[in-house]
Amino acid sequence: MTTPTQFTPAPATVTAPGNVADRAVKRQRVLDIMDAAGRDSLLLTSNTALTWYLDGSRVHISLAGDPIAALLVDRSGDHLVTFNNEAERIAAEELPHGVSLDTVPWNGQLHAFTAGLALDGNPVVEAAVTAELRAARQQLLPGEKARYAQLSADAAAAMTDVLTAATPETTEFQIVSKLAARIVSVGAEPLVLLCNGTSRSDFRHPLATHTPIGRRAMAVVCARRNGLVANVTRWVAFDAGTPQELDAEARIAAVEADIFRATIPGAKLNEVFAEIKRAYARHGFGEDQWTLHHQGGPAGYAGRDPRVTAEVTDTVVLNQPFTWNPSGPGVKIEDTVLLTDSGLRVLTTDDRWPTTQVDGRRRPLTLRP
Repeated sequence: MTTPTQFTPAPATVTAPGNVADRAVKRQRVLDIMDAAGRDSLLLTSNTALTWYLDGSRVHISLAGDPIAALLVDRSGDHLVTFNNEAERIAAEELPHGVSLDTVPWNGQLHAFTAGLALDGNPVVEAAVTAELRAARQQLLPGEKARYAQLSADAAAAMTDVLTAATPETTEFQIVSKLAARIVSVGAEPLVLLCNGTSRSDFRHPLATHTPIGRRAMAVVCARRNGLVANVTRWVAFDAGTPQELDAEARIAAVEADIFRATIPGAKLNEVFAEIKRAYARHGFGEDQWTLHHQGGPAGYAGRDPRVTAEVTDTVVLNQPFTWNPSGPGVKIEDTVLLTDSGLRVLTTDDRWPTTQVDGRRRPLTLRP
């Protein structure tokens, strides 16, 4: 049996991710969770928790797979463990200052070994402190806010570039493939790519097909970089739109405006959810519209952290990101926003995209190239 060993990193070839000041705050937040639980160590194993705590390190290989690392936080420090075939890259490019690195064989028991680093061999696991860790991630720190704003702008710019060049003959697969290329070119990962043309406009989660988009189409991108995920939806059309379409677009923007007004510090997420349901009825979509698609929620290190429901009672805080996505038949609106001292700031913006004023805020219109 191969014995797990501590890895001695070679000199770094690139600057490792992680803002030292921000990481110190995150470590204290985790220590506070440990104190409240009366324990001396905590095991982090999910991509969301790891990328947040390490402040942007890439701990995946397959986007669909489990992380290739686990981390033990204890009173003495932070101890990352990865597989032996991943260690060289992790050490050279992903290891923040002050984090130790151990390895297990590529076929070894990653979580069991990492847990065994705890003095008692029995750390608190993520599942036991899910709500506490989610609360620790809510409030973005200065470095995170800057990275998130740039990622969001990059995602919005990709939408503008791709949809401006589209024609009715462009297929849905061509739209998402061009979006994927743009997202990857700025060092991000396309976690979600959706597109529906005119013939498939009833689908709210439309995986792309070879169908030409026709006179009107929706595209959706969820892009991840440094662990943070930016979400954006845009529409393109090649005619003036029907009166019914234009009316529905205005009404869904009004629903979103009501949600934005409800997203204030101190509000409970289930209270915002109740307002979402009222907003659909208020703006003519019917009382059951919320049942036909999820409504979004807090964003950040997960696409939604979490999706809002009547059971989620988390408290909204300043410097917390959100992506709400109200939708109706043939319409949807979605941007990534940050709650600041002066209100919600839309992050996924591109000055080239057409907008209109809704409740004092610039909101996207359908692009008509």
